[in-house]
Amino acid sequence: MASKKVIKVHNKSDKPDNIILKENEIIEKCLEIQDTLPRFINGFFVYLKGNILPSTRLAYLQDIRFFCNYLINETDLTEAENPRDIKLEEFAKIEAADVNVFIDYCRKYKVEKGNVVYIYENDKRTLSRKKSSISSLFKYLYRDGLISKNITDGFDPIKLPKPGEREIKALQDDEVMRMLDAVSRGTNLTKKEREFWEKTKKRDKAILILFLTYGLRLSELQQLNVSSFNFSRGEFKIYRKRGKESIMPLNKTVIKCVSDYINEERVSDVNLPPEHKDALFLSLQGKRMTERQIRELVKKYTAIGLSTSRDNGYSPHKLRATAATSLIGRGNSIYDVQALLDHENITTTQLYAAHRKNAKRDLIKNFEWDEEFDK
Repeated sequence: MASKKVIKVHNKSDKPDNIILKENEIIEKCLEIQDTLPRFINGFFVYLKGNILPSTRLAYLQDIRFFCNYLINETDLTEAENPRDIKLEEFAKIEAADVNVFIDYCRKYKVEKGNVVYIYENDKRTLSRKKSSISSLFKYLYRDGLISKNITDGFDPIKLPKPGEREIKALQDDEVMRMLDAVSRGTNLTKKEREFWEKTKKRDKAILILFLTYGLRLSELQQLNVSSFNFSRGEFKIYRKRGKESIMPLNKTVIKCVSDYINEERVSDVNLPPEHKDALFLSLQGKRMTERQIRELVKKYTAIGLSTSRDNGYSPHKLRATAATSLIGRGNSIYDVQALLDHENITTTQLYAAHRKNAKRDLIKNFEWDEEFDK
């Protein structure tokens, strides 16, 4: 069996190597999926490569692979036994009604793996993306004359929640303080959690403070390097979606938390593998923390802040919402908050402005029916 090839970066850009490697990892996953799909959509792969971001391209390809497997396993629309062997003439016979049935199937379906049956359920946003992936494919095939008609006009609409209809989940100020107390003092941790906390408390606090202060996305925080920070200039650099660079100012709290972690807890670079020497947040194994590890860390501490079970803790995205609502609640301009959080549309930021943190709580608190409490 051939050994796995070592990837080395010949980097002439100003991006750090880990960002280049992350982008390459996504592209490699795209190529792996493309090799499993029908040959007649090779041109569509080129179209995706030139028009959408790699992460979106990967999601589209995953959706199309899922659709092809659905055709094989759940319908009689193809005689192929694997997606690569689906024929163009079989694809050309697919009607809009067939795709509508597929989207309905995606709402909830079962997958058997050994003795386990997994139940998958998708929300409307996921269904809408799957529909968009399939629509893009069929529009491309029609545009290039590979199929004779455009069936996408017959796809059923998917009604997405209007802005403001979804409840914004964010920590209240008292919950933030309870969470920070847990990471600073080890309060409300189990015995086993406390053992790990003793080794990682400065790292964990720096992670939470960065999320709460800047509303960083998970990927933005996970890719931070020691070299991302210029303490003498009071700033650090992050890499946004769409390949954008952004310089973020440091405040005293962030400087202290990150400096304390680097100087007092983070292991020396001498003991680290080359690919992890510059990584800011390290696991106990001396490797760059994965997104999953950071997600679980945030879930644990937010659960303490919320006084709920560990399973009901919040995701890093909810800390992004916490940063937004906290900044706006302190009187900051929504346009400044939009720039800080990198929202493409101001309407996204306005949702947080419309979300009054304590409105429901204050309303009900002053609406008592029992005379004992109605004072």
